[in-house]
Amino acid sequence: MNNFLFVAAENDAIENCKAGGMGDVVRDVPRQISERGDKVHVVVPSYSRLHQGGLPRATLNFSLRGIGYTAELYEVKPKKEFSNIFHYVLHHPEIEAGDIAHIYHNDPEEPFFTDAIKYFIFCTAVAEAIKQGAFGDLNIIHLHDWHSSLLLFLREYHQDYTNLKDIRIIYSIHNLAIQGIRPFDGNYSSVKHWFPNVSLDYQKLMDYRYQDCINLMAVGIRFADAVHTVSPSYKEDVLKPSSPPEFIGGESLEKDLQIADQEGRLFGILNGCNYKNINNEKKGNIYRNTVKALFRWLQEESKKYKADFLAHTGEKIMTYVDQRPKFIASSVARLTEQKFYFFMRSPEAFVEILHKLEKIDGIFMLLGTGAPEYEELFRKLSYEHKNFIFTNGQSEKLIDSIYLESDLYVMPSLFEPCGISQMLAMRNGNPCLVHYTGGLKDTVEHRKTGFTFDGDSYDEKIKNMLEAFDMALDVFENDKPNWKKIQVAARKKRFTWKKSVDQYYKLLYKQD
Repeated sequence: MNNFLFVAAENDAIENCKAGGMGDVVRDVPRQISERGDKVHVVVPSYSRLHQGGLPRATLNFSLRGIGYTAELYEVKPKKEFSNIFHYVLHHPEIEAGDIAHIYHNDPEEPFFTDAIKYFIFCTAVAEAIKQGAFGDLNIIHLHDWHSSLLLFLREYHQDYTNLKDIRIIYSIHNLAIQGIRPFDGNYSSVKHWFPNVSLDYQKLMDYRYQDCINLMAVGIRFADAVHTVSPSYKEDVLKPSSPPEFIGGESLEKDLQIADQEGRLFGILNGCNYKNINNEKKGNIYRNTVKALFRWLQEESKKYKADFLAHTGEKIMTYVDQRPKFIASSVARLTEQKFYFFMRSPEAFVEILHKLEKIDGIFMLLGTGAPEYEELFRKLSYEHKNFIFTNGQSEKLIDSIYLESDLYVMPSLFEPCGISQMLAMRNGNPCLVHYTGGLKDTVEHRKTGFTFDGDSYDEKIKNMLEAFDMALDVFENDKPNWKKIQVAARKKRFTWKKSVDQYYKLLYKQD
């Protein structure tokens, strides 16, 4: 029996520990490993909240900033029990909940200042727990994004944790753009401040652009035994330099990724999607679930400044309770540059989409929260266009209804390491309209399971996006048999975790 440890910032197998797709992966991959009869331990920070009600498993003493630190390891109850999977959270009072999903901190003045401190403490405590044998004898450690890459730094440079050199360590990249860059020295949140007695090799640790800084994403790529991108096409993308907005590639780390590829350490394996035990909403509940979510948000203190807008959205949705629209286009996503750059830079293109929908008695439903400037843009457009329903919040039931009842799922991501939304939409038989990039390339086939657009320049991409939207509406309106065929083909597609984890064992874990 192999013994695995997953180390990450998110884990959707436990309550209230997810901000993005990484949480889904950290939930689903261990389930596949357990089905093979292997054992998995999953550890995330407690964010000063998730340890409550957990069982204390170890007290961890270690040194940071030249002083003694003590952290507590708790085993916690998952949402669903699976044999041979054990979930843990690590508590230290300085590992606090952030303002993004009660996980990450948004430090606009000095990016990663607070999060780096959190994950320095977390990773060092995890290293200590491994050393103490809290997870047993480990064969594989699987790290996820920059938040956990410090374990590779400790393996390489810290005299107390040379035991990590005996364990194979895998590093998965979920979001290459967020790199965890901090100064080497001269700052409370710098490497030398937290690890004053560790000798650093600045050349091997530095960010190419900011040479007085460590790049923790780069540390993961440079020192892991295997590096993994979450789709094959995204692997090809990141080997090339970025040229935004036309192309988002290696985000200044393409040289490191090229070296990893040459050394046979870089692998692109598509994420899977869950097809079992799905929480399905009843068909026909989409407007009811919207209204219920709006009333709930109106009572939340944090939403007070949006109350007028939420009431406005509620009034609009009531129109469609009795008079159902003939077509629903939709998007569910964090409101960020990655997901909606095309609409931010060219709002007139989005308005044109709304006009096209109006002609066929269609609406566009968008659900999400995120960057203030994106929220503001979509609120403004919602006031101006009666067939645009913007629900500015998060609701699992409403999300399920949107995936179930939409006719076309729109995902115009500027770049996409893998994407899960298009898989969830297709699982419900929804054709998707996507930008032909990264994991969207690997999952949506033009005119077979959905519609794709691309272009050599930004203007060409926008033009082709609108043409692809026209094409989708034309097939829906004028070629029902073909539309049905696309829906059926989308529903039949299977991106299973079993298939993905077979590849993990062969290429990443070397356990086949």
